[in-house]
This record gives sequence, C-alpha cells and structure tokens, in this order.
Amino acid sequence: DVQLVESGGGRLEAGGSLRLSCRASGFPFEDKAMGWFRRVTGKDREMIACIDSSGSTTIAADFVKGRFTISRDNAENTVYLQMNGLKPEDTGTYYCAVKARPFGINPFSTDEYNYWGQGTQVTVSS
Repeated sequence: DVQLVESGGGRLEAGGSLRLSCRASGFPFEDKAMGWFRRVTGKDREMIACIDSSGSTTIAADFVKGRFTISRDNAENTVYLQMNGLKPEDTGTYYCAVKARPFGINPFSTDEYNYWGQGTQVTVSS
C-alpha cells in the first residue's frame, strides 16, 4: 500500500523556519514527481511546490517563491519542504502528494495527484 507520512510541523513565531519531511513507501518513489500542498483557513487546498522524479526540476507557487524550497532524497524515499520567513498566514495543514502523471502536466492541480498524506499542522503566531 502507498503510504505518505509527513512530519516536522509545529508552532513557531513569525519569521521562523521549519523543514517538513514526507516519507514515502509502497511505490517506486524515484519514478514519481511529488508535491507539497496546504490548506489554510478560508482557502481550498493549494499547491505549494512540485519536484520532478529526479529532483532536478521544481516549480513553486508565486506566494512562496523565495521563502519555501522543495527537495527530495530518492535514497531515503523522502521529499522535503524547507520553509523560511514564515508568516501567520502560512498557518494551516501541509500535505505531501504523489503526482499521477509526469511533472510537467498541470502540477498546480490537485486532480493530478492520486495519493495524499495525512498532513502536518503548522501554526505561526505573530
């Protein structure tokens, strides 16, 4: 069975940093693009960043460019999200997901992802 287990969330003050991890199992991790999403108050689930299967190409939403970085370690079956300069509006639940089709096909759409983790909570206070 496919399993995605996120970790690394927590509570912190604005301006701080966190690194989220997502450990994957049950599928050929090195063959799949991976994404990070979040659900924040008042918004639908939104894509943060996506990384291709090799880790050489990434794409990120405009609202996190320069602050968040996606990366992966295929030897560890893990995808990461480094978050710097956190703001109160970043508060929410963060999810990793497996992209069903190749990286370049509509990576911003939640419909492109077929497996999801349970999420990890990030709370940023002002």
